[in-house]
Amino acid sequence: MANKAKRLHTKAIHGGLDPAAHRGAVSVPIYQSSTFAFPTAEEGAARFDGTSDGPIYTRMGNPTVHALQECVADLEGGCGAIATATGMAAISTVFLALLRSGDHVVATDPLYGASRGLLTRYFSRLGVTSTFVPAVDAAALTAAIRPETRLIYVETPANPTLDLVDLIAASATAHSAGIPLIVDNTFAGPYLQRPIELGADVVLHSATKSLNGHSDVIAGIVVARDPSMLATLRDAAIMFGLTIDPHQSWLLLRGIRTLGMRVERAQTNAMTIARWLEDHDQVAWVRYPGLPSHPQFKLAQQQMDGPGSIIAFEMRGGVTAGSILMNSVRMITLAVSVGGVESLIEHPASMTHKSVPESEQRRQGITAGLVRLSAGCEDLDDLLADLTQAMAHVTAAIG
Repeated sequence: MANKAKRLHTKAIHGGLDPAAHRGAVSVPIYQSSTFAFPTAEEGAARFDGTSDGPIYTRMGNPTVHALQECVADLEGGCGAIATATGMAAISTVFLALLRSGDHVVATDPLYGASRGLLTRYFSRLGVTSTFVPAVDAAALTAAIRPETRLIYVETPANPTLDLVDLIAASATAHSAGIPLIVDNTFAGPYLQRPIELGADVVLHSATKSLNGHSDVIAGIVVARDPSMLATLRDAAIMFGLTIDPHQSWLLLRGIRTLGMRVERAQTNAMTIARWLEDHDQVAWVRYPGLPSHPQFKLAQQQMDGPGSIIAFEMRGGVTAGSILMNSVRMITLAVSVGGVESLIEHPASMTHKSVPESEQRRQGITAGLVRLSAGCEDLDDLLADLTQAMAHVTAAIG
């Protein structure tokens, strides 16, 4: 489109698409080529020099990948994006590009287990130290800043407790210290939350989740606010070989075309399920940003356009009750991941956050009985029927 679309459904459907650049194709083709021919030696030199934007080699850029990057950057309100092979490659791109020995990172708790492990198990070997503060405590975030702090890394809503980080406050803290704010926006996605609009410098995703939405792609993406940051991140992704391939890019771009419709459907299901769980005798508590019982309900309304499709809840019978529930569902799938068209259920303490020491899990609010449910796009009555019969198994087993 000659002019960028203003609304999110339209951006998702048309972002990155220029039929005139692809022989009129209304779906960006898969440019399944490792390298690209130069029409002249001079043009080849110009592309390597950066004065021509033609493709060179797919690790460095590819027309299908470019379309994906343009689409997500438009959705997030950034100047550009770098698509990566996995969500962890997106996180690694940021850390490799911005950190060096002696630097310090302030991050919020809880984090996805692998994100935390990357800092504590691997970057610590390179002389990078980290301080983790509660996601809900803006004052603690400010207090943790040191002279050697080089970035603030937050995840909101947090995995798996759905704690929220006040992004305006976090941005102010980062910019007062002259450092960037990095936001993992995987759980909300750009349809529901756009951190760059709230002051973030870099936004990243496991694009495997709601951006793709079909549980058939592993990918990540990093979006930057300004061109200098984008150039720094892009260089790291290319040098370390973290970039995505064209076929995965095409699948991801195809998934994004239905992003808004999928998110709205799944979110509607999640809201009803969260209310149903909150009223159930076997459930001790429910954490969902769309419920007034969420401690940061007002913040969710301020910085998100909707509460999303992910629910955390605690079974009164602890891990035993949670295991019975997860083993008893028939349609809901017992698997890790979120944001797909199918509903998924898992046990964070023993699965996605298993690498986090038990004492740290408890400190972060990841209890033994915590269950994470990602509502999908199935018929709501079928989801409620499945949960009802599974809860009946819990009641029969433990009362």
